[in-house]
Amino acid sequence: MKSILHFLTEQLYHFRNTHPLANFIMGRFASMIVILFILGFAVFGLMQLAPGDIVDNYVKQQLLSLSEGNTGSENRKELFSEEQIAAKKAELGLDKPFYSQYMHWLHQVFVEHDLGRSMISRAPILFLIKTRLINSIILNLISLFMLTFISFALGIYFSSKVGTTTDLAATFIALFLHSFPGLLLLILLQLFAAVSGLFPVTAYPGFPMAENPSAFVFSYMHHIALPLTGAFLGGIGGTMRMIRATMLDQLGQPYIQALRARGIKESRVYFAHAFRNTLNPYITS
Repeated sequence: MKSILHFLTEQLYHFRNTHPLANFIMGRFASMIVILFILGFAVFGLMQLAPGDIVDNYVKQQLLSLSEGNTGSENRKELFSEEQIAAKKAELGLDKPFYSQYMHWLHQVFVEHDLGRSMISRAPILFLIKTRLINSIILNLISLFMLTFISFALGIYFSSKVGTTTDLAATFIALFLHSFPGLLLLILLQLFAAVSGLFPVTAYPGFPMAENPSAFVFSYMHHIALPLTGAFLGGIGGTMRMIRATMLDQLGQPYIQALRARGIKESRVYFAHAFRNTLNPYITS
C-alpha cells in the first residue's frame, strides 16, 4: 500500500511540474465539483429546516393532480387522510433525512439522467429544458453581441467626454438602468406589449422555417424583440459603467502620458493601447 501511494505521489508531482496549466485547470475543476457538492448539500439541509408546511403542501398538490373531479372546493385539502399523505411521502422519498434525499437526487440526475417532473405541466424537466434550450442560446448570443458592441462604443465615447453634461446624463441613466429591478423591467415590457399590441408577449412563429425562411426569420426576430430589449436594458448600464471606468483608469496611467508626449495620435492612444487593456476586465468578468 505504501509503495502504491509513493508511486501515485511521484506521478502527481511529475505531472504538476511538466504540465502546470493542465494541473491548474484540473485543480480548479476539482474544487468546483467539491463546492457544488457542498452547496447542494447545504440547500437540501436548509430546505429541511425551512418553517411551514412546504412538504405537506407539495404532497397535497401531487395528490390533487392525480385525483379527478376536484373543482375548487374550499375544504379540498381535508379530503386526504394522514395515512395517504404519509404513503405519498414514502413514495417520493420525502420521509427520509435530507442527506438521503440529496444522495438519491444525485443518483437520479447523474446516473439515471432524470431531473424529475414539473409540478405545473407534469412534463419531464429534461424535455422542458430541451424545448427551450435553442431559443435561450440564440437570445443570449444576440444579447451578448449587442451588449458587447454597444457598451464598448458608449463606454469609450463617454470616457472621452468625462466631466461634461453629456457624460453626467449618461452616467445617471446607466446607474438607473443598472439599479432597476430586472423582474420589474420585464413585467413593464410585457404590459407595454399587451397594451400596445406592437409585440407578442409569448408564443413562436406559427409556421415552420422550411415553409418560408425569410418570413420565418422576420417573424422570429419580431417575437424575440421584447425579451432582447429587456436583456439589453438590464445589462447595458453596468457594462457601460465598467468599460467607462476601466478606460478612464487606463487613460490615467503613465504609459498613456508617455505615448501622448511622443506625439501619438489620440485615436491610436485610445484604440491601439487603452482599449486593448480594457478588454481584460470585461472578458474575465
